[in-house]
Amino acid sequence: MRGITALACAALLATPGLAQAPAAQKPLAYGPALSADQARTIIERGIQNAKAKGLTMAFAVVEPSGELVAFARMDDTPYASSQIAQQKARSSARFRLPTKVFEDRVQGGRMVLLSSDEVIAIGGGVPIIVGGKVAGALGVSGGSAADDAAIADATLLATGQSSTP
Repeated sequence: MRGITALACAALLATPGLAQAPAAQKPLAYGPALSADQARTIIERGIQNAKAKGLTMAFAVVEPSGELVAFARMDDTPYASSQIAQQKARSSARFRLPTKVFEDRVQGGRMVLLSSDEVIAIGGGVPIIVGGKVAGALGVSGGSAADDAAIADATLLATGQSSTP
């Protein structure tokens, strides 16, 4: 009987997504929220980046709590992208992580992440770091997950913001 129990435990630990993950670094602290003017500037830059790539997208900027500060949807962007951009931003702000991290974890077998309404496991949501603290997040939707993530990262870089400490 002990052999069967030991074998079952070994199988569980060897199964991707069930083994214990390595210790994560301490999450960033939350800081003061972005102003509405800062949020609109980020969105305007995002729209410029999307136009340059021939994409139509929706953009959402939230404060650290995940509450919406500013939003814009370009003409001819899929209607579903409006809600998805807001979900990406909210998830990124509340967890203080890019949503691409969740996408990678699910692809690696951590399906349990999909059981939370707070998680959206697709790239395009990035935290906005100001002074080493999370001041909000940007969510982008309308292209592929890779396009959304690339536009989000490029937008923050172009506005002098960061999605990493």
